[in-house]
Amino acid sequence: MPRLARIFLWIAVSLLGATAVAIAAFQRNEPVNALWLVVAGVCTFAVAYRFYSAWLVAKVLTIDDLRAPAAVTCSDGKDFVPTPKWVVFGHHFAAIAGPGPLVGPVLAAQFGYLPGTLWILVGATLGGGVHDAVILFASMRRNGKSLGQMLKEELNPVIGLIAMISLLAIMTILLAVLGLVVVKALAESPWGLFTIAATIPLAFVMGVMIKSGKVSVTAASVFGVVGLFAAVVGGKYLSPAWTAALTLSSTQLAWAIMIYGFAASVLPVWMLLAPRDYLSTFMKLGTVAVLGVFIVILAPPLHMPAITPFVSGGGFVVPGPVFPFVCITIACGAVSGFHSLIASGTTPKLLAREKDIRLIGYGSMVVEMLVALMAIIAACALQPGEYFAINSPIDPNDAAAVTAQIAKINSYGPEYAVTEAHMQQLASDLGEPHMIGKVGGAPTFAVGMAQMFAKVIPGNTALSLWYHFAIMFEALFILTTLDAGTRVGRFILQDLLGNISPRLGRTDSWLGNILATGLLVGAWGFFLYQGALDPAGIAKSLWPIFGISNQLLAVIAFCLGTVVLIKMGKARYCWVTAVPMLFLTAVTFTAGYLKLFSANAAGFLPAIRTLETQIAAGLTGKALKAAETSLFNARIDVVITITFLFFVAIIVLGTARECWLLLTKRKAIVLHESEYVRHSGDSEVLPTNIL
Repeated sequence: MPRLARIFLWIAVSLLGATAVAIAAFQRNEPVNALWLVVAGVCTFAVAYRFYSAWLVAKVLTIDDLRAPAAVTCSDGKDFVPTPKWVVFGHHFAAIAGPGPLVGPVLAAQFGYLPGTLWILVGATLGGGVHDAVILFASMRRNGKSLGQMLKEELNPVIGLIAMISLLAIMTILLAVLGLVVVKALAESPWGLFTIAATIPLAFVMGVMIKSGKVSVTAASVFGVVGLFAAVVGGKYLSPAWTAALTLSSTQLAWAIMIYGFAASVLPVWMLLAPRDYLSTFMKLGTVAVLGVFIVILAPPLHMPAITPFVSGGGFVVPGPVFPFVCITIACGAVSGFHSLIASGTTPKLLAREKDIRLIGYGSMVVEMLVALMAIIAACALQPGEYFAINSPIDPNDAAAVTAQIAKINSYGPEYAVTEAHMQQLASDLGEPHMIGKVGGAPTFAVGMAQMFAKVIPGNTALSLWYHFAIMFEALFILTTLDAGTRVGRFILQDLLGNISPRLGRTDSWLGNILATGLLVGAWGFFLYQGALDPAGIAKSLWPIFGISNQLLAVIAFCLGTVVLIKMGKARYCWVTAVPMLFLTAVTFTAGYLKLFSANAAGFLPAIRTLETQIAAGLTGKALKAAETSLFNARIDVVITITFLFFVAIIVLGTARECWLLLTKRKAIVLHESEYVRHSGDSEVLPTNIL
């Protein structure tokens, strides 16, 4: 294509994207069509990937495709395996696209579709993509070292140790929240629980089939996919005895998730983790693609307003004002610190070419951006009254609380109208005992997705089947991250335990494995159980702490990226990491302050004072027990929030000092890259048909 034609093409794409954003932002008299969000996302994706990512890898990182990366120089056929780029893309995307791009945008829909959409578009292209690509680049040039190890070398050992402790503490909260999302989605849902439980024996059988070598991977894959669909359909026809046995409370499910997490971490990878992740990847990529096609076919209107009254705070789905809480509610899909653990974990040990950092690091992040936009659309295509009723933090078995909550939602205005009868009919259509109080975001996304699928592929029971298919899809997303995250967290904990006893640090030691796994599962299981006890826990405390901790992890990663760029002689470009770092520092510390002190953001300290007053006034029975649980949780939340902010403040200040010393030449620049080895070519890349 001639150069002038290309220029006009990209100008047209940019103008189309800007027009789509403008229509979504300013159209008010009638519902906005979801296609405008799709157009805005696709155009932003195209322009950002074509121009910003190309400039990032060429001018800022100055990748050298003649340089052999860690996957080649450290190739051992086990951990370091040069792998085709599209296979690595699938692995990396499956690893980073956990529940965040589905759940976070759904919760942020409380503010309207516009704030979340803008944050996703801007955050992913200018923050998240840069974050992932820079950390992946740094790890590939340092023999695949982890984020904590790189911080220890490039900054100083004290900062590295604090970072390792921070990473472990943050991961504990992340895993607890992941488990709680599953608990809230499956509580008192025998059909949903049966479907998810059936995937465990399916994974075992697949693992044995593949491990034996007597069954091909293709045959095992067909068995697994057919088994998944059979589990969805079979859940509808449970006997009364099975229905009663699988109707579990939140606390019972919390214990089940803990047992599963422990088993998935200590069992051999081939037995449970690998086949489940394999199935999950099929489900993720296939279902996301089909959902995108259905959105384009249906072009649903967005019933949720662009801006709701809750942008100033006071909402019960995400307590607090739109800034900074939209930025911590939507992490994956915009900027997510969790990605740095993957970009400095397995991915740099697989990627065989530096030039593919653009595709894997930046590209997978902006693809995840599109997934997050689909979640916004699924939530906002629901009637606002339905959305808020589903996400009400109440006990659905408390009739008085339900009636009061429905009245509260109707008081917001006629566009939020909803009735108990309507919600009961919705629950009946979905094959659920109730839909009010299904907090956590996952059920909301499942309802929106099911309604779209049922319109394209209708049937008498289509809505209920597609709802439970969506629940299985989301739960597989989440459990994949939960079991992999528990295993990664066990490795981090064993590194720390190795300083006490070398035997405990060895990953081939059963004692070390079981002890580290037990400690880690006990830690995140404690927070999971406390969240399961409190109906409002996920909205008021755990999800905000999850968002704050996740973005604090991104701050830590940006700190490393900034120092690395300065040491590379790229100080003039270090704003690409420093600006997102400073923005997220402001976001997280503002959110932390509000969660501690602001009643408008369901602050922990105001909640403590209120609960103490209520208990002193003479609460009894269930009310007293609930208040005592909430009081205990709030006190724990205060300690966690202050600890996280304190640790990250030390890391940020340490990074600022390091940058000042380097820029003023008070400290010699020592770049801890691995030795330069020239790439011998693609002959070392493992053929796709062997994988």
